[in-house]
Amino acid sequence: MSRTILAVLMLVLGLGMAQPSQAASYDGDVTSAAQSDRITEPDSWRAIRQGETGYIGGQPAARGVLIQSEGEIWRNFRNGKLAVYAGWALIGVTLAIAAFYVIRGKIMMEGGPSGQTILRFTKVERIGHWLTAGSFLVLAATGLNILFGRWIIEPWLGKTLFSWITWAGKWLHNIAGFVFIAGLVMIFFLWARDNLWDRYDWGWIKGGGGLLKKGVHPPAAKFNFGQKTQFWMVILVGALVSSTGLNLLFPFTMGDIHAMQVMHLIHAALAVVMVLFILGHIYIGTIGMEGASTAVTTGYVDREWARAHHAAWVEDVEKKEPKAAE
Repeated sequence: MSRTILAVLMLVLGLGMAQPSQAASYDGDVTSAAQSDRITEPDSWRAIRQGETGYIGGQPAARGVLIQSEGEIWRNFRNGKLAVYAGWALIGVTLAIAAFYVIRGKIMMEGGPSGQTILRFTKVERIGHWLTAGSFLVLAATGLNILFGRWIIEPWLGKTLFSWITWAGKWLHNIAGFVFIAGLVMIFFLWARDNLWDRYDWGWIKGGGGLLKKGVHPPAAKFNFGQKTQFWMVILVGALVSSTGLNLLFPFTMGDIHAMQVMHLIHAALAVVMVLFILGHIYIGTIGMEGASTAVTTGYVDREWARAHHAAWVEDVEKKEPKAAE
């Protein structure tokens, strides 16, 4: 019996001396993954750095990528060329609009307002316009903050306040995106037909839309060629910006992480293009042209303004108006 007990004790003592690392593990000294021979081998790290796919049970194969090298390429392009070119484009267009205003001045109604008005946009049309325009202004402000805020706004507000503003802006951006899509669909059905090419468009192009020279007012239907260009830009580019934005809002719905990075760059670049176009639209609709802004506020415009800029449309409307009793 004593021999049996002695043999057991010697066996236990031998196992403990042969496997000190296992004994140490019971004291909480667990070997980390980085200390293992397989992970620290240069070839293994090189393969991981080059995007080698591992295995995660129950997950798509793409989730097994530990390091995605394209992420650094995306980050450098987003913070580099995209931000730089977009910034210079915004500055350039703003300066061009300012120069145009100084040289051309405000486009006035020749002879002054007539005092008579004509309905240009119905209430439903104005709702569609402001759903699209209002949400776009929110999207533009919050989006430009995400793109440029770290370099322009953060130094003035500090990191804490800037982080709170950007966090709130992110939620506003996400919500406004759905409103913008609703407005986009609405104005498409309201105005797509009126924004098709017609016989007045080529004359409007040749006359520079009456913007370059005083006293020149090419006839136009309800929308001139410049407004049609603006409309289709908003519809087509807006649809692309909306679709890429939805993919970013609901990750992996239309592609993997690499596809999302590409869509993010497309989303940001096209959004900047929209902002550049809308800057000109806002200028013409406010300080750039007398009598234009009331079209989307009250719905009515002065008949003198309408005859100068949309003569063919006024003629059609007046034909449908009831004749005054003689």
